[in-house]
Amino acid sequence: MPARVGIGGWNFEDWRDNFYPAGLPHARELAWASRRLTAIEVNATYYSSQKPATFAKWRDEAPEGFVFSLKASRFATNRRVLAEAGESVERFVRSGIAELGPKLGPIVWQFATTKAFDPADFGAFLALLPGAVDGVPLRHAMDVRHPSFLDPAYLALARRHRVATVFTDSDEYPSLADRTADFVYARLMRTRDEEPLGCTPAELDRWAAVTRAWARGEDPAGLPHVEAPASAAAPGEAFVFFISGAKARAPAAAQALLQRLGWQPAATDAG
Repeated sequence: MPARVGIGGWNFEDWRDNFYPAGLPHARELAWASRRLTAIEVNATYYSSQKPATFAKWRDEAPEGFVFSLKASRFATNRRVLAEAGESVERFVRSGIAELGPKLGPIVWQFATTKAFDPADFGAFLALLPGAVDGVPLRHAMDVRHPSFLDPAYLALARRHRVATVFTDSDEYPSLADRTADFVYARLMRTRDEEPLGCTPAELDRWAAVTRAWARGEDPAGLPHVEAPASAAAPGEAFVFFISGAKARAPAAAQALLQRLGWQPAATDAG
């Protein structure tokens, strides 16, 4: 399906005896989660390097059609001069991520809330991002978190380099849904404990409609934009993750959205 929906990570205490059945071994959590969702955003890669064997293990535990989105190393993005990040970018890209093969989703480059938009420096950084590694195509998404990125000049730069801009549904970070690539990457951060599914049925219906529109190449007008919504482009993948908010509710929200999109898990066990 053109839309992937998931959560951040798979090892979380509050998902045990909740999303995961009681007594499920922790070593089987990825197998369980990857058969009930269609994507997972991995946060561990932001903080430390993983070994090629680890990526291969994740690949083998997840079913065909599942994808892992990876947060790129913080050493590449948390720096004063982004143009000097070449070595860190190369180290991350060459760390073994190609082991994921077709299960490699977008790479998310997350920037600090204090990192302002500098056109020359940011453009130099984007020029460092490779289009493939060891024959595996790479897709890049920019998670920009400073209000200065709410600028048509940033959108033009991102489009020139064909990188997506993360749409963050949150009051804490700048929120822009402008399309800058041939895929969409969204992080939804408003799940609530009082809602069994994290969101109300009406909210989930709305996100289902928005996700379908994204997958059709449309630019939904009801979301915050820097520029007027663009005319429809070619269809492309949409990646939607329930992140933060009431994290304990994230799997339920993701599963409810997938159900609305017409996807059903093919397995009923941990794989």
